[in-house]
Amino acid sequence: MELNEETALNPDPGRTESGMRVLVATAVPAERDAVLRGLHGSGKFDVLVTGVGPVAAAASTAKALAAAEYDLVVIAGIAGGFADRAEVGSLVVANEIVGADLGAETPEGFRSLDELGFGRTRIPVDPGLVTRITEALHRAGLPVITGPVLTVSTVTGTAATALELVSRVPGAVAEGMEGYGVALAARDRGVPVMEIRAVSNAVGPRDRASWRIEEALFRLEEAGKVLWEVFR
Repeated sequence: MELNEETALNPDPGRTESGMRVLVATAVPAERDAVLRGLHGSGKFDVLVTGVGPVAAAASTAKALAAAEYDLVVIAGIAGGFADRAEVGSLVVANEIVGADLGAETPEGFRSLDELGFGRTRIPVDPGLVTRITEALHRAGLPVITGPVLTVSTVTGTAATALELVSRVPGAVAEGMEGYGVALAARDRGVPVMEIRAVSNAVGPRDRASWRIEEALFRLEEAGKVLWEVFR
């Protein structure tokens, strides 16, 4: 939808304030459409298609935030879940958004931008917001887990890389390709950000036959309904 609608955001559950707006950032049209179905087409949220990857996501989000004032940015989409942490068909809510492959390879192993002193790769999400959304998803009967959600520029395709990522970021629950870019743009404007993803496949060896994209999109739609209930 066009970026010209208003929504309500208030830290007190069940209440709204007029004049406040929420931007939902999705990577591709299929994710946008699932979120919009969940939002009942109410026009109370602005839903943006950023394009795939952190660079496109950062640029598109920065442009949207420069054009209008928002009080919250929500990254929404499908993702790969790490084995034994986020099952296919579940939802993940990030308590931290991590640029997982920004850094340098060294003889001693990978070193992040943080370790190199060149920047921050971890963007925390407000704990109260995480709790509020997670509890609402639980009340709706949806399977949900919280933890760090990783942003990668290249989708993981081997078990070895998956193991390396979870060793780098203990507790990581899922990986996507846009979260860190969106979060950087939001942080630059001083806007709170959160990330919700539906798990369509396991992180690791690529097995397209096992991916459940339609199920994940349906979960994303259900998450959109919860967002609508919480922030309407």
